[in-house]
Amino acid sequence: MAGWLIMGDWYVQTGHGVRFEWGVTGADRLAPEVGCIVVVDVLSFTTSVTVAVESGMRVFPYRWRDATASTFADQKGAALAVGRRAASASSPWSLSPAALRRAPFTPRLVLPSPNGSTIAASAGDSRVVAGALRNATAVASWLVEQGYGTIDRPVAVIASGERWPDESLRPAMEDLLGAGAVIAALRKRLGDVLSPEAALAAAGFEAMPDVRAAVVASSSGRELIGGGFADDVSVATELDACAAVPVLIDGAFTDLHSVTDRSA
Repeated sequence: MAGWLIMGDWYVQTGHGVRFEWGVTGADRLAPEVGCIVVVDVLSFTTSVTVAVESGMRVFPYRWRDATASTFADQKGAALAVGRRAASASSPWSLSPAALRRAPFTPRLVLPSPNGSTIAASAGDSRVVAGALRNATAVASWLVEQGYGTIDRPVAVIASGERWPDESLRPAMEDLLGAGAVIAALRKRLGDVLSPEAALAAAGFEAMPDVRAAVVASSSGRELIGGGFADDVSVATELDACAAVPVLIDGAFTDLHSVTDRSA
């Protein structure tokens, strides 16, 4: 067993009501130690989830788009989202939040992605919420209403990040800002319950003078804009424009903004 795993539980930020980590591994480590995890993948999984659930869709996360995704979608009786450039009249649903906004309604959608969707799909029995810049305040309000964010019922906010070509984690600024937005909103409601890691994320968001401009100029933003998907960046930076709180229920994200969480 790796040495860092036998040195105790220092890596789970014990003693703090609001915690922060990166990527699939960070989520795997913190999920058993908290009451809820908030997955943040601004460009673009969780932004797309907010757009979809606003229209009444249920969104099933899936690890990635391969031969098994189609079978999974068939089992769920759901449409399968395709790649951004593969969207067509017959398959109009994709990871693009702008395309999802224009697409016809489908009640059930499988939305694969290598980052945010993978984290959500592998979360097991954990309570999972999809957070983004679009719904940060709504998510924080709902978490507090449900009693999360205390030392007894901590919440972990997970910045999904991106992947380098070797599949290692590339920390992504837009996800740090999105996570920081959720955490800053939680601090306004709960006070000083943040781990140092969470406090740093919140400070980064609060110190950014123009969040939209920062995301546009970020590596991920430039990649999307250069590829012809500037509208996706525009949707992702609609700060607090969305009141939806997508919560993973029976394998699918559903908007629980005004619904009491009976499992809380």
